[in-house]
Amino acid sequence: MSPVDILILSNGPGEVTTWVRPVVKALREKLGNDRERVRISVILSPCPNASGKESAIALSYPEVDRVQAAEYFWKFLLWGKTYENWDWRSRGVVVFLGGDQIFPVIIGKKLGYRTVVYAEWEARWHNLIDRFGVMKPKVAEKVSHKYAHKFIVVGDLMLEASSYSSSTNDQEQTQIIGILPGSKAAKLTQGVPLTLAIAEYIYAKRPQTKFVIPVAPTLELQTLASFADPQKNPFIETFKFSGASLVFPEKSDEYPLLKTGKGLNVELHQENPAYAILSHCCICLTTVGANTAELGSLGVPMIVLLPTQQLDAMRSWDGLPGLLANLPGVGTTFAKVINWLFLRRKGLLAWPNIWAQEEIVPELVGQLDPREIGEMVLDLLTHSEKLAQMRTNLRNVRGKSGAAQKIAQIVCEEVEKQC
Repeated sequence: MSPVDILILSNGPGEVTTWVRPVVKALREKLGNDRERVRISVILSPCPNASGKESAIALSYPEVDRVQAAEYFWKFLLWGKTYENWDWRSRGVVVFLGGDQIFPVIIGKKLGYRTVVYAEWEARWHNLIDRFGVMKPKVAEKVSHKYAHKFIVVGDLMLEASSYSSSTNDQEQTQIIGILPGSKAAKLTQGVPLTLAIAEYIYAKRPQTKFVIPVAPTLELQTLASFADPQKNPFIETFKFSGASLVFPEKSDEYPLLKTGKGLNVELHQENPAYAILSHCCICLTTVGANTAELGSLGVPMIVLLPTQQLDAMRSWDGLPGLLANLPGVGTTFAKVINWLFLRRKGLLAWPNIWAQEEIVPELVGQLDPREIGEMVLDLLTHSEKLAQMRTNLRNVRGKSGAAQKIAQIVCEEVEKQC
């Protein structure tokens, strides 16, 4: 086979970690590790939820050869020139894994490459894209018959996390509670003091319980700790949280800690992905987002929290709402209005609930009280059959893994067409 380039287009932190990672791994499994024959590049487009570290995360994947950050995207889209003036091979495939579906159309034409799009909810540009891998049959229902041959149902890429799950027994699981407060300031401002206040309440009544935070790869430990510092986050008082400080270990085999004012030590795990520690958790306290899909894929029970004590704090929306909510000066007003409208019309928020079309894991929205949520967790820990039922429900709705392998197969077929 003559040399080929695989160009992955992606954007936000969720897509880079839950879509790009399994797909590039599957591509290497099918196409091999000879970089002279197959080169994998990742180009990121701007995303309102981006942290700025997405390029570093993508470059950390051993399957990826080169990455361009989102700040250089528009020049590439318009003129076909990358920041480092990359060379391109004569044969290649553009794989869309996040952003706007018009991007692979434009870039595919400029490079003369075949195009493959992973469509989660909607597929566009049917006449201009070569192949579509869709999450569910419903995505392809309204497609014209003359384009139907381009579509194949591959499943949900977010379910790929289940392949990392390790088996644990219930006795092990009842010892660890995971805390996932988010990765962006909009969520961390409330999420950190709320979840740590819940943890303190549980710890006071169940001191044998262990708490861990799988730290998002886009988040520095010092930044996370700042949201637990009363001097830096005045919102801590709302949840009557004692505050916490960052403590680094003296031994190399120990984890950094958030040590709260009431003596609770919360381990900070920086493994990426964090599936090993998550799969050992009996339950997790989590904000909304892609993390609920990962937990659901692992079959880990969860309570999903969306506190509304500060409506303008939640500014991490996609698209136009996110842009309006973050405008200088008037963003706060837009954020309050957008969140007020959202709370009036909200449907299911957690991915497992969306998959099941019913609330199989609790979603708590509103003026949340750490003590009430703590009692809810204690009740679940006391009645293990409730947690077992939640795990069963999660496993029943998560479906089968294999979407990444199917997308990789589509890419291989498109590569062969160019031989």
